[in-house]
Amino acid sequence: MTWLWAISFSTVCISAASLPALAGTVAGRVELRDSRDPDVRKGRDYSGVVISLKPVDAAAALPPASGHSTILQKNKTFTPHVLAIAAGTSVDFPNQDPIFHNAFSSYSGQIFDVGLYPPGTSRSVLFTRPGIVRVFCNIHSSMSAMIVVLATPYFATTGRDGAFKIPNVPPGEYTLQVFHERSTDPTLRALERRITVEQASLALPDLSISEAGFLPIPHGNKYGRPYPTEIDEHTIYPGTRK
Repeated sequence: MTWLWAISFSTVCISAASLPALAGTVAGRVELRDSRDPDVRKGRDYSGVVISLKPVDAAAALPPASGHSTILQKNKTFTPHVLAIAAGTSVDFPNQDPIFHNAFSSYSGQIFDVGLYPPGTSRSVLFTRPGIVRVFCNIHSSMSAMIVVLATPYFATTGRDGAFKIPNVPPGEYTLQVFHERSTDPTLRALERRITVEQASLALPDLSISEAGFLPIPHGNKYGRPYPTEIDEHTIYPGTRK
């Protein structure tokens, strides 16, 4: 089903045709349901959902992506767990733990391996094509993150309350797309819809996103092998000796 939303904009004593196109803000809220995650069921944590707007006109000029985003490694955790970026953005992986880390991805979104590096240092990866990148640490099996690489600069990630705001969206027709780590592809495709952004802010109806049918995907280390059951954090890992 296609939903069309539009908001009109008018001025006093000035012809609308004489004004430049004004960018607006697209805002809304999502709610997660059918979840087995206690943070969602009891804590009502609806964070980490990526909402993006892709221009329907494939020839529409998009501002080029540049700059850096960051996924911090601290307390054996990638933060943020879900990072949305536009294709052409570099992501830094600073290591603020007192131990070695090795961020990598061996899945189809973009394969990379920054290698083993010590505390207080960082590595960077340039993401050039849209896709979903699952990130892990080759040393610590519990560490994981998702990088959502988008073919548009118009996107936002929900906070705990499920709210999102996408600023500076030029007037036009867009396909609204949703990514949620714990939803199936058919569920996410069914949430797609076309929206019309005019010269004002646009408030979208609430989105309800089901986690039914989600199955966690197991992973090995960067060699495709199981992780060791115990890790000696004080060991100098292979490749670090000078």
